[in-house]
Amino acid sequence: MKYKKNKMSKIRLVHINDTHSHFEPTSLQLSISLPKQDISPYVSAGGFARIATRKKQLESTLCDSREMVFLHAGDCFQGTLYFTLFKGEANAEMLNALNLDAMALGNHELDMGNLPVAKFVKQINFPLLAGNWDLSGEMRDKTYRLRDSENVHSFDPKTQTASWIIKYVQEEPIAIFSLAIDKMSDISNPDHDTPFTDSIQTAKNTVEAIKSQGINKIILLSHMGYEADFDLAEKVDGISIIVGGHSHRLQGDFSALGLKKDDDYGMVVNDTYIVQAGYHSLSMGHCDIDFDEKGNVIKFTGKNELLLGRRVFLDARMTSATDQAPYNLARQFIDNHPNVIVCKKDLNVQAILNNRYLPRVRELQNQMIAVAGRPMRHVRVPDELGASELAPIVAKSFAYSMSKLGYSVDFAIHNAGGVRNSLHQGNVSVADIAGKLLPFAVPVGVYKVRGKDIAAALEGAINNALNNGVKGTGDGSYPYTHNLNFKYLGQAPIGKRIVELQIYTPIEGWQPIDNKKYYLGTSSAYTMKGKEGFDALLNMDGEEIVTDWSMTDCFIELLKDNPNELNAPQLTQQIWWHKGC
Repeated sequence: MKYKKNKMSKIRLVHINDTHSHFEPTSLQLSISLPKQDISPYVSAGGFARIATRKKQLESTLCDSREMVFLHAGDCFQGTLYFTLFKGEANAEMLNALNLDAMALGNHELDMGNLPVAKFVKQINFPLLAGNWDLSGEMRDKTYRLRDSENVHSFDPKTQTASWIIKYVQEEPIAIFSLAIDKMSDISNPDHDTPFTDSIQTAKNTVEAIKSQGINKIILLSHMGYEADFDLAEKVDGISIIVGGHSHRLQGDFSALGLKKDDDYGMVVNDTYIVQAGYHSLSMGHCDIDFDEKGNVIKFTGKNELLLGRRVFLDARMTSATDQAPYNLARQFIDNHPNVIVCKKDLNVQAILNNRYLPRVRELQNQMIAVAGRPMRHVRVPDELGASELAPIVAKSFAYSMSKLGYSVDFAIHNAGGVRNSLHQGNVSVADIAGKLLPFAVPVGVYKVRGKDIAAALEGAINNALNNGVKGTGDGSYPYTHNLNFKYLGQAPIGKRIVELQIYTPIEGWQPIDNKKYYLGTSSAYTMKGKEGFDALLNMDGEEIVTDWSMTDCFIELLKDNPNELNAPQLTQQIWWHKGC
């Protein structure tokens, strides 16, 4: 279809991103400096019911023929017990209740492969945009196929463009397409038969194709990251606005509330406006945009808003029942902040949560499966107090669960960043594990690798974590293991830093690893991808097997079968590194 005449048009763009299954409000501590004292009140922030309320408010104040477009820039999966329990089902129903116009595919949607996404798209009533995801080679024997869904707008290999949707505003077409990180397989787990294409080239081809149809107002819904959005805007002409996600950037000045000050809302690069609205359903962005008949943005006004409840909670030590001055000052300061909206919860959206999903979450929060006889500490890199007490048990749970599935696992490796916190002494609930300790539903799998590559992977991961002779990407790569012993010599030449590497078997006990022999290992799908120093694992024999058991599933399985596991002496006694490395 060719559009022959373009007109001026006005939209109100409302956007969210990286909600990560945070349907409930978050308890958020602010930091406010007042003339006579500093106070740190707690507030109830965000949640889907408040997003719904604010969206309706913004819709009700439209005037001058302005029409609303409501977009989600990706990463609705993961993050809370709601995803652990219900996977995409809860997200589908809660997002449907918000009446989105479209959502971008995020990397966390693919943490467990294509299947959860394929089920998700059968439940949503809005388009899922994935413009550089090539589904053309998707295998036909899959039970759920993404390319068969009308809700999915993916890459068109014939035209080398993203598929786009049209939103009509005052009868004027606005094209909306999406791009995700093109190196998706490096950070997530898309199936091998559905690769991602180059984002820059896809954007150029798509903009050209859209304009060839006579459309000159173009919105890119991006889940590439903030810096990548700036880079694309510099290299690709003709995009009116980029609505971004992935980087969790809350544009605007929230510093008076104790939050980090970010760039101004609506940064401009090459005549393209770039917006992003934070994370975890705490906030919402909105802007009024006027286009001229040539598709230029001639007026842009907007901001991000922190969505708060009416109550403010102060530490009892800061005030008393009779002294309401600190409370009143805090309440007045928050209410008058230009980037804060105090709003009630939408009753219909809240009812969906309360009736369908909240009871099961509360049940898990009360379901105790183990007892920690003492506080159990997790650190990423061992320090003067010792190493993580939890990460090796998590690794052990991988081996335990994979063995129950029939895989004769020899060892397990887990990256330190995959464990998120320590455990307090006392009862341990399912919620403590799934919601705090291992909140991301990343699948676990098995792979066959030679002894020399086990050593290389361990060294590479430690080098990366310590920035020791390499440019590291963070200490989250530090390896914790089950059934492996080794020493790391930090001052030795690269490639020779792992010595005395041993593997344990129930029959032979601790034995030196044979560099040429293949061993069956287990790790999270993230580690198996060879990222952050683990690249030697990519020398595996054949392809890895990724199961549908998550890290959380494995750890819970181990504790259910062995309630005293947290108090038992651990088999593996790693010697981390010589002093002075």
